[in-house]
Amino acid sequence: MNATAFKFTLLLLLWPVLQSNAAPVFALHPGCQQVVLGLADTWNSANATLQRWERTDSSEPWHKVGDPWPVRLGKNGLAWGRGLHPENLPGPVKQEGDGRAPCGVFLIGDAFGYAPEIEKNPVLTYHQVTEQDLWVEDSHSPDYNRHLQLPGRAPATDWERKQQMRLNDPAHSLKLFIAHNAWPGARPGCGSAIFFHIWREDGAKPSTGCSVMAEPKLRELVAWVDPTANPVYVLLPRAVYQQFHSAWLLP
Repeated sequence: MNATAFKFTLLLLLWPVLQSNAAPVFALHPGCQQVVLGLADTWNSANATLQRWERTDSSEPWHKVGDPWPVRLGKNGLAWGRGLHPENLPGPVKQEGDGRAPCGVFLIGDAFGYAPEIEKNPVLTYHQVTEQDLWVEDSHSPDYNRHLQLPGRAPATDWERKQQMRLNDPAHSLKLFIAHNAWPGARPGCGSAIFFHIWREDGAKPSTGCSVMAEPKLRELVAWVDPTANPVYVLLPRAVYQQFHSAWLLP
């Protein structure tokens, strides 16, 4: 998805939010037809179960797609991220380097990988990652939490080398962006570079904040995600999911 389309989708999915003395009001936009739902047992869980849901339009009920599968989260569990859901909800808040996966409701962005091409929805944008691709995790940069491409050259500075996406790491050979704290509205220090990607040691290791899974399941997810269906990722502790399930119109 290019930047213009991504901003349009963000505006489309933002349901009117009422700011008053009461808690902000939020619900999934009727145009959302795909949800990737991840549920963890507690705020401190490093594991979750992922289930895909879809519907043809807002007048139809949500129905499950396929079977659920396990994902690993940040080693320290979950914390509220910055996405489509309201801010200032009770619970921990995501910070850069805290080892927690951002939870809430997030747009799903582009796919990235080492291969020249992958199996995917024709509308989903895929970037083959080369040494010229950077993902900025420097919270002091105006490009914080943004994908950049160097203009026809290899990294020339220590800063550029530190932001490189391609490190010949199999766990990052395929990834799908989770739009937490996304540029251009990224808030410094609130966390960056959050993706679905391949887990390590067959799931024996947690992530540093991403939602990671077995490679076949990630490929299945990437092939299923359809940007025209306005897909979102919902990641929550189970108790919080039960609290907001009805009000947020979640599957």
